[in-house]
Amino acid sequence: MRTITLNNGVTMPQLGFGVFQVSKEDTYATVTEALRAGYRSIDTAAAYRNEEPVGRAIAESGIPRDELFVTTKLWNDDQGYDEAFRAFDASAERLGLDRLDLYLIHWPAPKQDRYVDTWRALGKLSADGRVRAIGVSNFQPAHLERVVEATGAVPAVNQVELHPWLQQAELRAFHVRHGIATEAWSPLAQGGELLSDPVVADIAAKHGRTPAQVVLRWHLQLDNVVIPKSATPSRIAENFAVFDFELDAEDLRRIAEMDRGRRIGPDPDTFG
Repeated sequence: MRTITLNNGVTMPQLGFGVFQVSKEDTYATVTEALRAGYRSIDTAAAYRNEEPVGRAIAESGIPRDELFVTTKLWNDDQGYDEAFRAFDASAERLGLDRLDLYLIHWPAPKQDRYVDTWRALGKLSADGRVRAIGVSNFQPAHLERVVEATGAVPAVNQVELHPWLQQAELRAFHVRHGIATEAWSPLAQGGELLSDPVVADIAAKHGRTPAQVVLRWHLQLDNVVIPKSATPSRIAENFAVFDFELDAEDLRRIAEMDRGRRIGPDPDTFG
């Protein structure tokens, strides 16, 4: 497992397992399978409504807590200073954890105009030792600049939609300049069409790998943190087997040319 060091010195696995759109009923078995396959970073959110089975799978895994990295996120309805503390307490209770590894503001929800106050609350949670690192999700450069100017605290992570069709080069460059780790959600663009793309298929055949493995390897070589999701045991294992090959410069050039600026999810400037 490769790791990255966040801007506060905390170490985070570069490859994690996401549970977005995994039903509450299936989450326990799915996370158990992911931990068995070797994943040590699990990403959930209050809005996914599956924190409780994530916590149960972690508790019953037998894996020492200090070997695991657990992320959850604060939903839009819980934005605000006092509201953020209540949301954190509720998530921690559902997960069965005294301390979280990473806590994120799920969306800036700019029309609510509460994300700066929410960020101040996350800073207090961090200062109190209740979370090891704090960050944001789906923030654009203007949102990031505003929280830093208002508080002086730079997010450790910004988790954003990122895949070969939406490569976010400008945002990633902003992250590099400010020491923010880029984490990719929907790293495979929900599979299907992207994984059937002739460029990805050709590179996969060249390396004797699957298209999903090629895309995940591309993320790793860009220094993105990546959190693929699957409920299929064979694919869970397949997505983890990406550390023993490397894309060459020509592969990276061809994938770079696939960028269409195409979003699958909502626009962060208007959502929420």
